[in-house]
Amino acid sequence: MATSLLALLDDITTVLDDVAVLTKLSAKKTAGVLGDDLALNAQQVTGVQSNREIPVVLAVAKGSLINKSILVPLALAISAFAPWAITPLLMVGGAYLCFEGAEKLAHKFFHSPSEEDQAHHEELTQALTHPEVDLLALERDKVKGAVRTDFVLSAEIIAITLGAVAGASFTTQVAVLVGISLLMTVGVYGLVAGIVKLDDAGLYLSRQASAAAQALGRGILASAPWLMKGLSVVGTAAMFLVGGGIISHGWPWLHHASEAVAHQSGAGLAWLSPLLFDAAVGIATGVVVMSVWTLVQKLRGRGAAAH
Repeated sequence: MATSLLALLDDITTVLDDVAVLTKLSAKKTAGVLGDDLALNAQQVTGVQSNREIPVVLAVAKGSLINKSILVPLALAISAFAPWAITPLLMVGGAYLCFEGAEKLAHKFFHSPSEEDQAHHEELTQALTHPEVDLLALERDKVKGAVRTDFVLSAEIIAITLGAVAGASFTTQVAVLVGISLLMTVGVYGLVAGIVKLDDAGLYLSRQASAAAQALGRGILASAPWLMKGLSVVGTAAMFLVGGGIISHGWPWLHHASEAVAHQSGAGLAWLSPLLFDAAVGIATGVVVMSVWTLVQKLRGRGAAAH
């Protein structure tokens, strides 16, 4: 009986080791989505009254957990009954990431403020300056929009994680998927809560009697907008790197090309060249998908106008 107990403990230790290693690997792979997740969710809270920022973040975090409670069983079902679908789903998720990154760049450099953008800005201004406007309705709309965005990002995280644990046992898959889901939700929305309260912290410190506290507060207030911009830039770059990496690994000829580039670049740049290769693949994929999507939208518009 003692031998059986020791064998059981050894099996449990082995499973926990596998879970720890795969969770670390999955966290590293999904970290690329983290920057964009942070930037998007922090931006979603803009326009909310200061005393309502944390409740809104908590509401979105709750919605994120519900999203993952739906996505994790779906991922496990795919792994159990249709494992052949994992790679195509990863490729679709990677292509979507690249498309989203390309769309962000196109919106940044080629988009002029539209009437829809101006109307949205006016809506936020009226909600903050006129007490008769239903602020709770505005909050609910923001939460719904943020939860919809989170569903897409959560699906990408779960798909990437599923690809990393596809060869593991079912128990290990469950543990890693649940662990990553909780880790990402707590990590992302904990950081979002901290980011959206940076201005309040800076304002509080700037009003203190200590000159050092005032200087720190002014520094926080000055750096907060740059932090948001930095997160947005990092998030966009991560989309191309992660999406391009998924595409590169999904197509054997691209994977071999990446290895050849790394080999030819020498030992000094062997770590950098695969990243640049993945970024180039990601940008190219994003441009192609966005071009096809734009063409489809134009054709649908012409078809609707003809009728």
